[in-house]
Amino acid sequence: MLSVVVFLPLSAGLVLLALPRPRDATAAWTWVAVAALDLVLVLGLWAYYPSVSGPGPGGFAYEERVLWIPSVGASYHVGVDGFSLPLAAMTAVLFLACAVHSLRRPRRVRAHAVLFLFLQTVSLGLFSALDLLLFFVFFDLSIVGMYFVIAGWGHGRPARSALQFFLYTFLGSLALLLGFIGLYVASDPRTFDMVELAGQTPLEGRGLVGGLVLLAIGVGLAVKTPTVPFHTWLPPAHTDAPAVGSAILAGVLLKMGTYGFVRIAMPILPGAWSAHAMVLVVVGVVSVLYGALVALAQTDFKRMVAYTSVNHMGYIILGLGAAGLATGTQSDAASLAITGGVTQMVSHGLLTGALFLLAGVLHDRAGTYDMGSYGGLAARAPRFAALAAVAFFGSLGLPGLSGFIAEFQIFAGSLGPVPVPTALALLGILVTAALFLRALQRLFLGGPGPCTDRVGDLSAREGAAIAPLLALSVLIGLTPRFLLDRVEPAARALAALVAG
Repeated sequence: MLSVVVFLPLSAGLVLLALPRPRDATAAWTWVAVAALDLVLVLGLWAYYPSVSGPGPGGFAYEERVLWIPSVGASYHVGVDGFSLPLAAMTAVLFLACAVHSLRRPRRVRAHAVLFLFLQTVSLGLFSALDLLLFFVFFDLSIVGMYFVIAGWGHGRPARSALQFFLYTFLGSLALLLGFIGLYVASDPRTFDMVELAGQTPLEGRGLVGGLVLLAIGVGLAVKTPTVPFHTWLPPAHTDAPAVGSAILAGVLLKMGTYGFVRIAMPILPGAWSAHAMVLVVVGVVSVLYGALVALAQTDFKRMVAYTSVNHMGYIILGLGAAGLATGTQSDAASLAITGGVTQMVSHGLLTGALFLLAGVLHDRAGTYDMGSYGGLAARAPRFAALAAVAFFGSLGLPGLSGFIAEFQIFAGSLGPVPVPTALALLGILVTAALFLRALQRLFLGGPGPCTDRVGDLSAREGAAIAPLLALSVLIGLTPRFLLDRVEPAARALAALVAG
């Protein structure tokens, strides 16, 4: 069942490629139908997850394992738990939203649909991979897919931004592969299997070697996340990417980095993680404050949202680093911080995906992201203004929305192990509130700008793509139990391992 969910989009894409000159409408609606079917299947996995989950609190469900490269101990090993299942569900939701948003796309519709179906398979495959080599394959393929999205359908200077994105993230993936090889060489028997490596913890007690392997893995994942100082590829990539490309890049691909920390670095290298967790805490706090302050200085709406991603990813790194510094008596705090980090991954994917789709609406209407070119949009486009306001308030952490649930858990779990860095990171919320309220005032209030009369309200297609993302954020903010019941058991198991 899990393999069907992973490879259904790619199979549909290959069928589209095999068809002799399908109509644009056929390709577009095929993408929508396949994305909707894949979401239904993921919801089925979610609904039946408790009855098939493993015996332990962090057990994997829907496991499949087939030997792939026996000579090196690599296998096609997939499965989901409380960390990966919510991210797989968020991935399916975002790809469906992007498919609906892309209806009536005028340029190379079949190639566009096939590329995103390929990216959906890659993303779902990475979140379900339980083998390091399989994880790396999906990790690298995501870079290739997004490169062609930016280069083929971007605007501004898409070729330059796509090349910069590819070189930065590919270099990070090479560091990641180096770390994976280090884990393979240290294991006995040698294997790339994550579950076996987590049971062995092969580098436990080997301080220098464990630190170097963690450094290689950490750099590779930090580039993808991205954190300061590895973030410089992100703003131009987002600014020049198409709206749906930015939504997938921020909502799904950035989570591959933070997910790699909780799936690989923390359980396989718990000793090294705890020994160097303060470095992660510092990086997280710097990313929180730097991302918020630089976003505050932006006049380009899309570039501002891109820098807020650096800020929000910093909260996750802070929580995961604080969990590594928790002692045995602070295991509950570590669990809370990890749960908040995973919840933040889901919340950020929904809210930032919606913000980038809203930015795409502005660019489609007036051809610019400059906030000074707009004003008074609340009267001219009330549905657009209402959805943007919900996304803004969710991103700044207003109670009743998913951002508050995530950030509250991160801060509550981090305050005990690292009180001073957590207090500094709280300032990021204040700056984030200022930048989003300023953007709200510049775009929707006051007098009209030179491009205001070119902006009409959301179409039914655009509303159908964006509104469900924000509705899910409200649902998580008001009734988070359905999500936390999945995340918390895996978080408790990981916190006990690292704190021990």
